Amino acid sequence: MKRIVVLGAGESGSGAAILAKEKGFDVFVSDCGTITEPYRALLDQNGVKWEDGKHTEELILNADEVVKSPGIPLTAPLIQKLQAQGTPIISEIEFAARYTHAKMICITGSNGKTTTTSLIYYILRQAGLNVGLAGNIGNSLALQVAHEDHDYYVIELSSFQLDNMYDFRADVAILLNITPDHLDRYDFQFQNYVDAKFRITRNQTTDDAFIYWAEDPVIDREMKKLQLGATLYPYGFTQPNPLPVGEDELALKGRHNVLNSMAATIAANVVGIRKEIIRESLKTFQGVEHRLQYVATVRGVRWINDSKATNVNSCWYALESMTTPTVLILGGKDKGNDYSEIDELVREKCHTLVFMGLHNEKLHEHFDGFGLQIIDTNNLHDAIQGAYRAAREGDTVLLSPCCASFDLFKSYEDRGEQFMNAVRKL
Repeated sequence: MKRIVVLGAGESGSGAAILAKEKGFDVFVSDCGTITEPYRALLDQNGVKWEDGKHTEELILNADEVVKSPGIPLTAPLIQKLQAQGTPIISEIEFAARYTHAKMICITGSNGKTTTTSLIYYILRQAGLNVGLAGNIGNSLALQVAHEDHDYYVIELSSFQLDNMYDFRADVAILLNITPDHLDRYDFQFQNYVDAKFRITRNQTTDDAFIYWAEDPVIDREMKKLQLGATLYPYGFTQPNPLPVGEDELALKGRHNVLNSMAATIAANVVGIRKEIIRESLKTFQGVEHRLQYVATVRGVRWINDSKATNVNSCWYALESMTTPTVLILGGKDKGNDYSEIDELVREKCHTLVFMGLHNEKLHEHFDGFGLQIIDTNNLHDAIQGAYRAAREGDTVLLSPCCASFDLFKSYEDRGEQFMNAVRKL
């Protein structure tokens, strides 16, 4: 019996383990952290052996194949040992795709993935298709393949997930944009990150669609170098407009969301969704949590939760959409950020910057010379109180951190939830 070892027992790892068990493999799950109760119960209910708080090498290095959580870097010592002995290491998406004939609509990019993925899923649901939502959002693809039977999957893919995908083929691949992100995982080499993003086109043929933002300078540069097998669908403001509604009718506002809506419209057209369904969906879609999410107006000041802005380019889009003087809360776990991308917008839109992180030295080094009010904090309470005192009637307080959340929070969702709860108590 072939032995499958799953490293990491979060959503993707637990789903992969359940699917592997169902397919008759000898399955073992190992997580060096603590496996949370819902996933422990899921593994126990399905008779999957597991350990947490450690990696027992003799139970892992004998694997025929390893399914790795996207959060584990390829430089981890255990991964290095597995690679040295030639053990295949794949992602949960790669593993799950072996056991379904569903059409795969896959979305990646530095920014806009969740919004675009959710919008496409919404359109397909509105059209009455049997569709699952997977990847970075929704239930794991593997768990859905094990317990459900969808005709389509709409999958949000990070560069980490793409790193360990080899035979997987997207029927529709969407590349929204590429800006520096996660450089700490890619030896601080931007090209390594770019190459990871373009893996979404791997194995595509002329029967498949590759939808991409033609005006992104990085994508444009790479497209001139590559010979791709897919049928190409460029979009952008210099391309024919695919939208069946006017930009002012879109439920999602902002220049970046016009582009996201274009990509989703083309994907829906490729799948064969009727124009009137696409039109109505674009007008009624409600957006996603933690992305430019209105929280409350307190004493004439609007508070916006953009906790999902975990990189500088995402913060740029948030600032670009601001129409009032802004107090910007930023900071967290720096991933090799270059803050110069938002310099012009910070000077134009912001009168106060609130730093919220355990290590704000890089933020001070970059922004202290801007002549703006700087408030230094290392916790959420002090950041909100500082922003509250600095904001004037008619202002917007924007949480758009540019950074990962893991210095102070469990996740960007946790950061956003805590922020919204605290604001509502003001």
